[in-house]
Amino acid sequence: MISPENTVIGFVGTGVMGKSMASHLLKAGYPLVVYTRTKIKASELLESGAVWAETPLEVAQKANVIITIVGYPADVEEVYLGESGLITNGNQGTYLIDMTTSTPTLAKKIHEEADKKGMHALDAPVSGGDVGAREAKLSIMAGGDQEDFQAVEPIFNLLGTNIVYQGKAGSGQHTKMCNQIAIASNMIGVCEAVVYAEKSGLDPKTVLQSISTGAAGSWSLSNLAPRMIDGNFEPGFYIKHFIKDMNIALEEAEAMGMMTPGLALSKKMYAELAEKGEENSGTQALYKYWNK
Repeated sequence: MISPENTVIGFVGTGVMGKSMASHLLKAGYPLVVYTRTKIKASELLESGAVWAETPLEVAQKANVIITIVGYPADVEEVYLGESGLITNGNQGTYLIDMTTSTPTLAKKIHEEADKKGMHALDAPVSGGDVGAREAKLSIMAGGDQEDFQAVEPIFNLLGTNIVYQGKAGSGQHTKMCNQIAIASNMIGVCEAVVYAEKSGLDPKTVLQSISTGAAGSWSLSNLAPRMIDGNFEPGFYIKHFIKDMNIALEEAEAMGMMTPGLALSKKMYAELAEKGEENSGTQALYKYWNK
């Protein structure tokens, strides 16, 4: 059974969400080896006792459970399958958990390559943003072999509160696409509601008190609408990464012969904002679309 006594966790990617997630593992007593492209982003973890690795190769050699949460599918592929990658250089029996939102196709490829080397790969993207990561209340949607999921479930329990095994390799990523599709159209509605409240002369914060717990309620309405009202567009989740996710979902839906008009509209709106320099803002900056 996985425990701090027999496990060294490697963590690749300590950005907005990864830093908080890794800190929970440290607090639980797990030895932690971290790598991220910009070392300063890991400074707090290193001060708290984490060990720095110069490359993913070094993480692969020192850890027997490795979690990754990086930017794009190309980054995932490089981290796992590149010359200094985790599968290329890892040890037999290592558990590999990719929590990046990536493509189902790549998740299946990583699972197959890991299996050839006697390693255990899971795709386990998350939802909940910076707040969920900080409070260890993420939703974790996992794909891969069920026995592998059960083996690392104690680690998932330190990071989230809604942890669901979805099925074979790639299933976690497909589930995350469902999540992103639901958010995409919902964010348009949340922004329109806030702007409507403001233009009609209402106090939008008072409006939220009425509508956030009723039939209109959603995570975005409760957590991101207050940021819009306060003019806080710092990223809990970057626009550039949301566009990446929507592109994946659009491609997967097209491959299945499915129309996604709501998703397509949301992606178009976010792309316009990114072109105006908002790619590093949080997704709540869609609010600015009405003030362009």
